[in-house]
Amino acid sequence: MSKRSRLISYMSRNRERLSPLLIMPHDYPDPDAIASAFALRFLASEVFGIRSTIAHGGVVGRPENRAMVDALRIRMQTLTPGHFNRFASFALLDTQPGFGNNSLPARYTPSIIIDQHEALGSHDADFVHIDNTAGATSVLLAQALLATEEPIPSKLATALVYGILSDTLNLSRAGSKTDIDTYLTLLPHADVRALARIQHPRRTRESLATLGRGIHNASIVDKTIVSHLGSVENPDVISQVADMLLSCEGMRVAFTTGRYKKRLHLSLRLATRFRSAAKLLRHVVEDQQSAGGHGRIAGGAVPLDGRVTGVRWRHLETTLTNRLVRSLGGDPKRFRQGALRQ
Repeated sequence: MSKRSRLISYMSRNRERLSPLLIMPHDYPDPDAIASAFALRFLASEVFGIRSTIAHGGVVGRPENRAMVDALRIRMQTLTPGHFNRFASFALLDTQPGFGNNSLPARYTPSIIIDQHEALGSHDADFVHIDNTAGATSVLLAQALLATEEPIPSKLATALVYGILSDTLNLSRAGSKTDIDTYLTLLPHADVRALARIQHPRRTRESLATLGRGIHNASIVDKTIVSHLGSVENPDVISQVADMLLSCEGMRVAFTTGRYKKRLHLSLRLATRFRSAAKLLRHVVEDQQSAGGHGRIAGGAVPLDGRVTGVRWRHLETTLTNRLVRSLGGDPKRFRQGALRQ
């Protein structure tokens, strides 16, 4: 049985036991996580008659992500403790148990795990599909959807197309030919006008100010560019700044941080696959569960326990930056502050 058919067979055989199903992307879902959850809900509800709901523990913050949810009318709830009493089974999408970026309590075992990120160990879930050669989790869900030979609704195809594009940086980080083939198969079913509106949304003044602060605060040592954003309105913007800074001429590594709800959120980007971004960031934070990623991208969050002060924030930012630079063979003392303004 092909990998893409395994999920279909599993859901078909277990439809009664799975219902109702709580579908959980990571807490601050990006387009890939949102599209993957949207696809699983379609499979569950429309193909197999499994009652299902999408819920996440954080917020949808980045303007593109909010535009995606609004334009495609993707119903998502904010997770509450009551959700865990109302659902018979749970699915984790674009995340895994033990990762620090989802709100599934440790006492619950998910029935389904589908992810593209490197696993930290084995899982007890009934169905596990983890493939870190895929450029996006959306590819794995799209392949399962295509195996059903069901007509693909335009809104779902649009979501999956954008999920693949956003996680592969417009296919430049595609993990395999399968990523590209899946994208090309879905594209004729997508609403390209809606896709354009999602990719170019209206932005708040706060989000534009954060992007400006990311450039203003940037520092460079050798071919590594770092920017600490301070307090942010949502963690999504941190990865957006990292992507932007990596486009700076000559840079191989971009590292950004942002303070949000007593956690320092991190984003790491590599220009080439000279190292595993996930392994590098886990080494920097010194905690396997506080960071993860795939290929050339990684993210994580480090909690700041106890009394929160500016001094403690700055100490944590400096400590992590120094570890990163040393891991790359550089000297933190050689940072050129405000290098982009010179």
